Amino acid sequence: MVRRTRRAFVVTLGAALAGGAAAPAFASTASPLGTTSVSNDSSKDSPKGKRPLARAHAHNDYEHPRPLLDALSHGFGSVEADIWLVDGQLLVAHDATELDPTRTLESLYLDPLARRVKANGGRVYRGYDLSLQLLIDLKTAGEATYLELAKRLRHYGPLFSAAYGGVDGRVRRGAVTAVISGDRGARAPMEVEKVRHAFYDGRLEDLGSGVPASFIPLISADWTKTFTWAGAGPMPAAERETLHRLVASAHAARQTVRFWATPDVAGPERDALWRELLAADVDYLNTDDLAGLEAFLRAAR
Repeated sequence: MVRRTRRAFVVTLGAALAGGAAAPAFASTASPLGTTSVSNDSSKDSPKGKRPLARAHAHNDYEHPRPLLDALSHGFGSVEADIWLVDGQLLVAHDATELDPTRTLESLYLDPLARRVKANGGRVYRGYDLSLQLLIDLKTAGEATYLELAKRLRHYGPLFSAAYGGVDGRVRRGAVTAVISGDRGARAPMEVEKVRHAFYDGRLEDLGSGVPASFIPLISADWTKTFTWAGAGPMPAAERETLHRLVASAHAARQTVRFWATPDVAGPERDALWRELLAADVDYLNTDDLAGLEAFLRAAR
């Protein structure tokens, strides 16, 4: 993409945002995605000799010094990228003020993943049949942003898991599974695709709705909207029961679960909350602290 001045860029962004903006998003062990795996791992950025961590989700992954690569070096099974559609490009940033026309979804995620998978015999982590979850949070209007994204994903072909035959169609697992979060406007165009290279990130209201895991493989929720406990003292029994019930309901439908806005300051309270999430069989633990979550999960084995 041709470098542009920030002022011109922000003017273009303002026009793009006129169509609407998106909310935050989030991300395994109960994966519903098919049976045929075409899963990568370059030796330089892999946790050598260590099993990858399917439950580890890198929240706002692109804010680390090396987007994607830092998470993979810690063995993470899920990474999150926020994207904005500006001038036909999919740019990665959390806020509009941080947009940089050189930081595209392709340059930070899609191209490195394609190279990695090719170099490692079709897998993100060599020797492990794990489909890396790439959670893509749409920050600009969902329908237009998703339609542009769908074109890009098709270009990468078998790298990505795909669904054939509509919402309840057949799923082929790829080395990477794209899950679409953020602006809810993406749902309508996704529902009508006959061949789809991405899946939809559901919310708690989608539990028990009958929509299959072949369309909604992941249920994501804001921890603070359902729970008051933040790790201090014992978890209230009623909240523990609610947590286990929600996870069991999702798993019965072959869906995975992730909560965002969980406490993420290192210390005993965060550890206590993470232990409760593991005990409830929550599929993804959300963090900005890559080393901290890796150490916790490896110690918990």
